[in-house]
Amino acid sequence: MVKTRFIFNPRSGHNARNPALLDRTRAFIHEHDLPAELVLTERPRHATELARRAIDEGCGLIVAVGGDGTLNEVAAALVGSEAALGLIPCGSGNGLGRHLGIPGPGKGAFRTLLNGRVRTIDTGSANGIPFFNAMGLGFDAEISHRFNRLVRRGLQAYVQTTWATLFGYRPQSYRILNGNAELTTSAFIVAVANSDQYGNDCFIAPGACVDDGRLDLTVIKRANLFNTLPLIERLFTRRIDGSPSVLRLQGSHFTIERPAPGLIHTDGETHETGATVDIVVHPLSLRIMVPEVPSPA
Repeated sequence: MVKTRFIFNPRSGHNARNPALLDRTRAFIHEHDLPAELVLTERPRHATELARRAIDEGCGLIVAVGGDGTLNEVAAALVGSEAALGLIPCGSGNGLGRHLGIPGPGKGAFRTLLNGRVRTIDTGSANGIPFFNAMGLGFDAEISHRFNRLVRRGLQAYVQTTWATLFGYRPQSYRILNGNAELTTSAFIVAVANSDQYGNDCFIAPGACVDDGRLDLTVIKRANLFNTLPLIERLFTRRIDGSPSVLRLQGSHFTIERPAPGLIHTDGETHETGATVDIVVHPLSLRIMVPEVPSPA
C-alpha cells in the first residue's frame, strides 16, 4: 500500500455519535502495518490544508473519514493531482459514496482501501467553488444552511428541517443557459449533479454518470400541498423525470442568473455568491478508490 494519510473529522455526524470509529481507524492501520498516519481536523476547511500537506509529503492515498463536507474539503486539494482519494463515508447522506458503491464503516469501507481499484471521475465547480456530488440553488440551499446550524444531525433532523421550511419557501426566477439551450423559469430547486443522487438514495438526477464529461441539471418548478408527496415518492424511486413539475438538462457548462445574490450549496456546504452562478465540469480530474465489485446502493 502506498504512503497514506487518514483525515478524520471528529465533528462529522456519525463520528461524533460513534467515537469508537477513531479507534477502529487506528486499529486498521496497526493490523495491516500500513505506511500511514492519522490526523484530525480542528476547524472548517482544515481538511483541505491537511490534504495539501499530505500531497507535499508524498502521500499517494489520502482518506477522508467523515461526511460529504469532509469529502469535499479533502477532494478539493486532490483535483488534478496523482494522489487518490479514499473514502470512509460517515455522513448523513453520503451521496457520492452511494453512487460509487462505496460501503460504510463496518460494511467494507476499510477493505476497499486494500482491495479496491482507482477510478477517475469528473468534478464540478460553481463560481470557482468545487463540488463532487451535487450543488444547488433555491430550497435545497436554504435547507443545507439551516441543517448545518443544527447541533444534532442525521436523516430524521434533515426530514424535520425540510418539512418545517417547505410551505413557507417561495420559488425564485432563474435564467439558465448551457450553450445549447436557454431556459427562463420560476423554480423551487435548481440542482446540478455529478452523481445521480443527493444521498440516502434520494435520486435528483437518475441516470447521471460521474465520468461522462457532463453535469445533470434538474429544475423542480414548484412544490405545494398537492404535489409534494408524489415528488418525494418519485425522488426515492428514480422516477423524478416523469413529473410535470420537473425539467432536466445536461451540459458541461451552465450559467444560472437570478434576481439577486444569495445562497448556493456545494455538497451540502453553503456559500453566499453573486446573482450569476457559473458552473463548469472538470472531466476526469479526481482519482478515487472504489470497490472492485461495487456495493449495492
